[in-house]
Amino acid sequence: MSFFAILFALLIEQVRPLGAHNPIHTGLRVWARWVSSNFDAGKPQHGWVSWLLAVVMPALLALGIHWALLATLGWPAAMVWSVLVLYVTLGFRQFSHHFTAIRDALESGDEQRARELLAQWQRVDASELPRSEIVRHVIEFSVLAAHRHVFGVLAWFSVLAALGLGPAGAVLYRMAEFVARYWRYRSRMQLQPASEALQSAAARAWTAVDWLPARITAIAFAVVGSFEEAIDCWRNYAQRFPNDNDGVILAATSGAVNVRLGGEALKPVFAPSASQPFQAEAAASIGAEAPADTASTPGREAEVAHLRSIVGLVWRSVVLWMVLLALLTLARLLG
Repeated sequence: MSFFAILFALLIEQVRPLGAHNPIHTGLRVWARWVSSNFDAGKPQHGWVSWLLAVVMPALLALGIHWALLATLGWPAAMVWSVLVLYVTLGFRQFSHHFTAIRDALESGDEQRARELLAQWQRVDASELPRSEIVRHVIEFSVLAAHRHVFGVLAWFSVLAALGLGPAGAVLYRMAEFVARYWRYRSRMQLQPASEALQSAAARAWTAVDWLPARITAIAFAVVGSFEEAIDCWRNYAQRFPNDNDGVILAATSGAVNVRLGGEALKPVFAPSASQPFQAEAAASIGAEAPADTASTPGREAEVAHLRSIVGLVWRSVVLWMVLLALLTLARLLG
């Protein structure tokens, strides 16, 4: 059932992706604000209570609906529910249009347009970036976005679904990433700031939740890319990125496609915007808080051709996931 749920969700998302201002994501922002305003009293225990309410409660709700449908209407209704949850929580189209627009601008030679698009996407200052640095940052942001919107969701969904917990894993993963990013953003914007205790709890929980998916993604990139180089970069260069989980993914990516990643950080620009409430999700992870002299991984200087290599790497990893899930589904049916 997991294989077909993921397949249908990906197909539907390709045909009709969620809009940027859909009511579901708006509701999640309202939920996160309500939890922080009512339960965040500034102490560590309050931070963890707030995180549990904001993240675990929606996951339990998704699980409860799954079990109720399974008990009353049977597995077809439960699978439809899983498809709906996956449609909301994963998808390339939630970020790929940014990547495509920047790649098209670079291929047409319009570097200024590419800088503007990168700045709009990640809310960073890209005005002085040379061409190779634009490409490098686009690769880094896009790979992390693919992990958080696709591979991380698939990992948690697959693991918990195998244990009979339905789509709870997908909700848990996306909510853990969402609240860590959202509460940090609101604090920096001074819009009902979250306490340091709440931000710390959310960040620590997100690191723990993303630990296994990040390494699964890195292994997948190694398998479908240049295996030995990816593993070597993972082992020797992951520590050069400020976030351990992100560092594992980026180091594996660097080796898998032979591209130099890491280096000088981008400066975030946290400007209030009604249409883009918080888009600096990757800047704070791999650029905003990194020292300016962060060393790079080995490999070729980033070129526009590497963007197509990244697209191929990501799609081959998706195919690898689907093949493995299909084999597991077949083995379960035959067993």
